[in-house]
Amino acid sequence: MKKEKKLWLLFAAVMISSFSVLGYYGFEIYQQSPPIPESIISTKGDIIFTESEIKDGQNIWQSIGGQELGSVWGHGAYVAPDWTADWLHREATYILNIYAQDDFGKNYDAVTEEQQAALKVRLQNDLRTNTFNKSVNTITISENRVEAINYLSDYYKGLFTNDPKFDKLRADYAIPINTIKDEAKMHKMNAFFFWATWATVTERPNSHVSYTHNWPADDLVGNEPTMDLMVWSGVSIILLILCIGILVFYHVKSGEDESLPPPAKDPLLKQGMTPSMHLVKKYFWVVTLLMVLQMLLGIVTAHYGVEGDGFYGFALDKILPYSVTRTWHTQLAIFWIATAWLATGLYIAPAVSGKDPKFQKFGVNFLFIALLIIVLGSMAGQWLGVMQKLNLVNNFWFGHQGYEYVDLGRFWQIFLLIGLFLWLALMVRPLLPVLKSKTEEKNLIIMFLVSCSAIALFYASGLMWGRHTNLAMAEYWRWWVVHLWVEGFFEVFATVVIAFLFVRLGLLKTKTATLNVLLATIIFMSGGILGTFHHLYFSGTPKAVMALGATFSALEVVPLTLIGYEAYHNYKLSKVTKWLEDYKWPIYFMIAVAFWNFLGAGIFGFIINPPIALYYVQGLNTTPLHGHTALFGVYGMLGIGLMLFVLRSLYRNVNWNNKLLKITFWSLNLGLLGMALLSLLPMGIWQAVESIEHGMWYARSSELMQDPTMITLKWLRTIGDVIFAVGIVTTCWFVFDLTLKNKITKNN
Repeated sequence: MKKEKKLWLLFAAVMISSFSVLGYYGFEIYQQSPPIPESIISTKGDIIFTESEIKDGQNIWQSIGGQELGSVWGHGAYVAPDWTADWLHREATYILNIYAQDDFGKNYDAVTEEQQAALKVRLQNDLRTNTFNKSVNTITISENRVEAINYLSDYYKGLFTNDPKFDKLRADYAIPINTIKDEAKMHKMNAFFFWATWATVTERPNSHVSYTHNWPADDLVGNEPTMDLMVWSGVSIILLILCIGILVFYHVKSGEDESLPPPAKDPLLKQGMTPSMHLVKKYFWVVTLLMVLQMLLGIVTAHYGVEGDGFYGFALDKILPYSVTRTWHTQLAIFWIATAWLATGLYIAPAVSGKDPKFQKFGVNFLFIALLIIVLGSMAGQWLGVMQKLNLVNNFWFGHQGYEYVDLGRFWQIFLLIGLFLWLALMVRPLLPVLKSKTEEKNLIIMFLVSCSAIALFYASGLMWGRHTNLAMAEYWRWWVVHLWVEGFFEVFATVVIAFLFVRLGLLKTKTATLNVLLATIIFMSGGILGTFHHLYFSGTPKAVMALGATFSALEVVPLTLIGYEAYHNYKLSKVTKWLEDYKWPIYFMIAVAFWNFLGAGIFGFIINPPIALYYVQGLNTTPLHGHTALFGVYGMLGIGLMLFVLRSLYRNVNWNNKLLKITFWSLNLGLLGMALLSLLPMGIWQAVESIEHGMWYARSSELMQDPTMITLKWLRTIGDVIFAVGIVTTCWFVFDLTLKNKITKNN
């Protein structure tokens, strides 16, 4: 049996088995997710909250930004608190003070340690006991909890509406005054906050751990790390070491790939240009403009961390609040990176066949207009939602869904899905004649089409939750989009495209490239599919999810190293022949991808990946540390690199402004490194220490985050941000200067 056929069979086996397990445990999450009762009642029989209030409260929370304004269960933004950790600690201290006043006539902090210990046991018995009655679908809570709910409801009402005594705290949290405009909505959002917090401390049936596996850490309520956290953390670290050893052995055993003598001239000079290939340059105009806009929104969003109610004295939050700027900042990152990659696909597909199918040019133009409508329409809808100008149903369809990275309304999600399937058709049609001819590149093209199909298909997982879906299930499906779609199949697409470009440049043999792509995809998907679960340790999932997530996510780093190996290999080749100097900067960006794979996705990703680490740092600045260096460092750099490859081919005889590209390359990389090392990393480490010592509630509190030293660390980010901004602006400058001053090279 040919080696390619064996790898294809292995690839099929990995996909089928992994998705079977992923689907099975998705059903288990559905079965075992924290129940939403018909009503929450007191021991006296009074109805405190109803099911509809909890579900509407979740929608109200989503409409004001949801995960873009603080977090719930650790997922979301970082300026405001995690509302579940915040509610849990405030509820615990309030009830403890009731106990202490009743028993000793003092507040809890004033009694002896022995008395405090006894009161904590009483509190834990109250909060941790599961009083959900499945037969009547109710949760019963003590009168002390009812009193705490009334107190906290007033507290959050003052915070989210217009109570003057909360002005400073609102500014610290970047929450605009009157974020919630009526008391009925506030009551419902408090119902959701209480239910989500109830799940963090109430023990699962026949268990001694809460629905969120004792997250967040809080000694008062008995939320402490479990044995499972320790065991599976150890397993993940051992597997990582094992996989690195296997990878080193593989490369030593296989040796260097057989190198081809570089062609005397650039092979792409012989490649014909089709009309549709000319059109991708306008996609790159949009890419660079969105990069600039995303950068500007990032500056505003970061500034809200030190001045939460404005921008250098201007009351910007009244027209552009933090939850909007952060939504647009994160969403535009996905949009411009995806657009760069999709444009590369639109260039490659007809380049392989050498001609456009009928209506290919029309399809490329139509898709371009559709993408513009989706970007601008979804942004407008999100602003309308956060500003409370839409009702809950319209907000779900056209406004802000409140889930990070998939914030756009359901209508825009469906529109984007249709656009992705249109893009898939534009990929398949030019390549079908090539597949029928059974060329040597057949296996590589098949893998290219598999990755394109997955990009179109797996975005549909974002449609799997509804307006009232349990948060645990919504998180399960959300990570299908964020992890499998963004981090998974786009990664496969990138691996294939890079290999294909180097084959076309005559630097890699087709067979070698095909085998490497298949092997890298198998290794990545072996860990990457079930590695999705490492995002769901504390999201209302059963403990088997933790075991699978910790075990398989350790494997994800392996193929990233293979990509870096190929980049370095071709960097050496670039020194061999003169014409390859034209591809210096695209290749340099591939090298940057390898570096950020190692640092951002590898080191910064794995330090928060083991369960015991994530237990203390989920939702702290260690997360944006990984997010920025992996999303921009890997996918952003790759998007720019692919864009430069295509532009080099489109403008073949044009001398590039290498000085400008040099500034671009080093500004982006040094700026991103400065942002990470000067600000995000030290902030994250400090928060982690406080989380371990005091609990998650304190690590996200205004007391810590507004500490003068912490404010200094936030300002230090400016150094990296300014350098980085220079690189963004020069990228835009280079693309427009090249494309507006020069004509695309005609067929040679």
